[in-house]
Amino acid sequence: SSGINAEWPLRPGDYGLHSENVGLREIRFGDHVDKERVVRKLPKRQFVPVQGYINLFPFILNILEPDAPELGVILSSLRNTTNLWSKFGLCSVGKNDNYYLKYNTAHDAPYWRGPIWININFLAIRALHHYRRMPGPHQELAGSLYTELRGAVIQNVYREYTRTGYIWEQYNCETGRGQSVHPFTGWSSLVTLIMGELY
Repeated sequence: SSGINAEWPLRPGDYGLHSENVGLREIRFGDHVDKERVVRKLPKRQFVPVQGYINLFPFILNILEPDAPELGVILSSLRNTTNLWSKFGLCSVGKNDNYYLKYNTAHDAPYWRGPIWININFLAIRALHHYRRMPGPHQELAGSLYTELRGAVIQNVYREYTRTGYIWEQYNCETGRGQSVHPFTGWSSLVTLIMGELY
């Protein structure tokens, strides 16, 4: 064990130049209306308290030992429905986070700020499959999360395929509806490996 406290996998997330004190301001050019980014406080180098996929990497890459306390913290927080968990899969940013569904700019939708991505869900499901087979204090929790998350992702992708005839690039965290690029049989086709339990 690394001796890292229980907050480690939850906060902080990323490190870099960041500021949440930004916004979009409308600007007009005759009849044309656009928006520009306004920085009210300059970014500074800091840890960013974002709960998102970035926090899961030690877990989804199977870096943590099966008895690591950090694994227990991640698994216990994973099922929290105010964070990443949804009934359709894991959202890319926690629903209670300041960045959740926030646009980067007026024309840059929240691409990685909320939607469900099958590639990362695949890695999480694969990791849960790994840890459910490893003896340790988190084996049972990993097993129940594996069953639930695997079922949610398969059901949602199948439901959307049946509804629209497409596999989508990403899925809405609130509704499960496919969004962005379609047909998208790139990494979203990983659902077939999830179905076959081929990790």
